[in-house]
Amino acid sequence: MRIGIEGQRLFRKKKHGMDMVALELINNLQKIDHDNEYYIYVAPDEDKNCLQETDNFKIRVLDGGFYPYWEQAILPKAAKADGCQLLHCTSNTAPLNTSIPLVVTVHDIIYMEKSIPQILTGSGTPYQKFGNVYRRFIVPRIIKKSEVVITVSYFERKRMAEFFGMEDAKLRAVYNGVSPHFKPVKDEQALKDAKAKYNLPDKFFFHLGNTDPKKNTLGVIKAFAQFRQKTGLDIPLVMLDFDRAELLSMANDSGDSSIIEHIHLTGYVPNKELPAIYSQCEIFLYPSLRESFGIPILEAMACGVPVITSNTSSMPEVSGGAALLVDPYKPESITDAMIRLLNDADLRQGLIQKGFEQAAKFTWEAMARQVLDIYNEILSGI
Repeated sequence: MRIGIEGQRLFRKKKHGMDMVALELINNLQKIDHDNEYYIYVAPDEDKNCLQETDNFKIRVLDGGFYPYWEQAILPKAAKADGCQLLHCTSNTAPLNTSIPLVVTVHDIIYMEKSIPQILTGSGTPYQKFGNVYRRFIVPRIIKKSEVVITVSYFERKRMAEFFGMEDAKLRAVYNGVSPHFKPVKDEQALKDAKAKYNLPDKFFFHLGNTDPKKNTLGVIKAFAQFRQKTGLDIPLVMLDFDRAELLSMANDSGDSSIIEHIHLTGYVPNKELPAIYSQCEIFLYPSLRESFGIPILEAMACGVPVITSNTSSMPEVSGGAALLVDPYKPESITDAMIRLLNDADLRQGLIQKGFEQAAKFTWEAMARQVLDIYNEILSGI
């Protein structure tokens, strides 16, 4: 049978969450499925070597400009021309006008929980705001049209079932995984190379934040400022590819504009190089306001790092008792957890050991096998 997979952003150099999930799905399907034919649809960009063709996996690079036009016009036309009998769209939305049976992965419905005026006047980049408005229009319609809707946690599955009144049989929870390269980095030279390349401090906290309000970067900055005030310890906070002007605005909003002097920005870090940063940090801070899954929680655990995350949405489910849970709406809760982890060696070592065990439960191959079962179930009925 012939299956199309949408991977519009896979060739872009700076990949993020949904891009990595789609890439890992395809890489693992290549390992386990040598029977079905696959067509992978991508937009042209720099990173052409992230994905390779095999005998039964063909890559189609489709020009088409702005994403909605690419998805709604270019993608379905190409999938039809290639004779696809099933099309899997991996990033929340899908073409509305296609006769090809659809599987869609809806990672979350956070954008459905706010009105359009709230989206447009809230924080976030113009690109993020447009994307959320586009999803609000497409997702309810595509959910009705799809054969199966995949989401990434049982929390999100329950949330979607309640919000849309969906039947259980149509809505499937399929966990994300942790890539094998996420493990403690022991090689001293590799650690030194990462430290030099990203100018890392000798000792630091690590936070993967961005301008999306759900990531709670402002809350982390407030908690970090409180930590410095309460302890007097000079342990910097490391963040990745974050706009410095946006960071300065958040520092001002935190009530301590000088805190920016103690936050180190590395710039973009490729996924393969993240373990060397995780492995050198004291604590990984991931107290988001809302997550549908939270892959970095497991990545940090797999690298032997104690994790602070939130007691909300999917994060207790994914962390599985192997992280210190906090109220993300209370910066003092984050601060207190940071102090506990620095002062309690037994707690720290206990969470590290539990983290290894928890992260080992999630693999991309297991995810790909579950998705393949869904494909075969639908194709068997065609």
